[in-house]
Amino acid sequence: MDTSNSPRTTSETTPLVSAGTSKKPKTPLPKLQIGILMTLRLVEPIASMSIFPYINQLIRELGITGGDDAAVGYYAGIIESLFFVAQTLTVLRWSRLSDRIGRKPVLLVGLSGTCMSMLCFGLSTTFWGLVVSRCMCGVLNGNVSVLKTMLGELTDSTNMAQGFALLPIMWCIGGFIGPLIGGMLARPQDNWPKLFAHPFWSKYPYFLPCAVSACMFVLGFLVVLFFLEETLSTKRRPKLTTTTLGISNGANSDNREDLSQTSMRSLLTPTIVIPIANYAMLALLDIALMAILPLFLSTPTYLGGLGFTPSHIGLWMGIYAMANGIFQALFFAKIVDWVGPKRFFCGAVSCFTPIMLMFPIMSWLVHARGMVDHATTFTLISLLALTSMWDMAYGTVFMFIRASAPTKNVLGAVNGLGQTSASMARVVGPAFATSLFAFSKEHNVLNGNAVYVVFIVLAGVLRWLGSQLPDEMQDRDE
Repeated sequence: MDTSNSPRTTSETTPLVSAGTSKKPKTPLPKLQIGILMTLRLVEPIASMSIFPYINQLIRELGITGGDDAAVGYYAGIIESLFFVAQTLTVLRWSRLSDRIGRKPVLLVGLSGTCMSMLCFGLSTTFWGLVVSRCMCGVLNGNVSVLKTMLGELTDSTNMAQGFALLPIMWCIGGFIGPLIGGMLARPQDNWPKLFAHPFWSKYPYFLPCAVSACMFVLGFLVVLFFLEETLSTKRRPKLTTTTLGISNGANSDNREDLSQTSMRSLLTPTIVIPIANYAMLALLDIALMAILPLFLSTPTYLGGLGFTPSHIGLWMGIYAMANGIFQALFFAKIVDWVGPKRFFCGAVSCFTPIMLMFPIMSWLVHARGMVDHATTFTLISLLALTSMWDMAYGTVFMFIRASAPTKNVLGAVNGLGQTSASMARVVGPAFATSLFAFSKEHNVLNGNAVYVVFIVLAGVLRWLGSQLPDEMQDRDE
């Protein structure tokens, strides 16, 4: 996507998007290295999103709910939150470690850990087996933060919007592939009984989607091992550090080493905290939405859901993710350059309230008509379209976090703080959302719609936080 007409200057008081000012020459993105990072960003959501179409059915089959369909949300929320609990405890340490030993070794460990955890998840036949595998995935994976750090080191103020626009695009593509894998490959012995007749598939009916996801991490590991170049200035080859990252002498290297050891307390300034707070609240609401949506789709119609099967859920979520990725690829950078990052972010997060309103509307339509018909389908499509606008807030908030770092040498620490805060929010989000959903339905609070009212209020809090973001982005190319 061409953003060469976007004004960029080195002044710290000049807006990222302005008119009639002098321009810096646009720096070309390093295509191979960016491509590798985007490949890694692609496989992450494949693993995380592939469990959503079948997780509720898996919980039912484990028999821990005692046949109470309304209680499935409690246990599904716990499983979905465990990864973020473990990640919260470790992601900052992985980010700080990447500031010392380099980005590439941390990425390799993360890919290996996620691969093993997915295989363990597929082989789990008890609730505690699922718990251990999800915790393993979170503890051994700090890749999301490191990927953002590397992207920040590979971009500057002239191509930052173009580079960070790729993150949510790849997430959307992975979000398209993941639910399809989970929905279509779950319980293969039912769909292809001749091909999967071995008793193994009856004992481990959800191993196949997990194994396919694990294979993608093996591919990612090999690509990183042989083709990815280190971006940490103190760990790169001398010929690259002097030209690409601007290290001119030993004193500068020592200074960068000192900066990488900067205490966390010294980074807790309003300039850094405000973008991170927005990211945390955005993550909370987004993961809650991603937990509520498949739960709502799988909930029986008599409880106010749509009663979809796992394959049907996977198809709908896959179509949404594909459309979302195309929309962001075509419009994200152009809209940011047109309206400015702050106004764009505030507009995107304002979509969450109408998104929440779509759920009770669909419940009412199903109750009134007695079935899922064209009106319900149109409302569901409208919900997914609004969610595409909502998801575009991610690329913008990543830009604010990158611009808040005082130097590139503490990008790992700043991204680690951001990812820790987001992971904490994602710990709360699924369990809170699905439990509130179950409570609303079981006790018929506000006719079963209390969960949506609560999240509309939280959306107002995020809109206020967005108004506190700086009107201008500062260049951090030095």
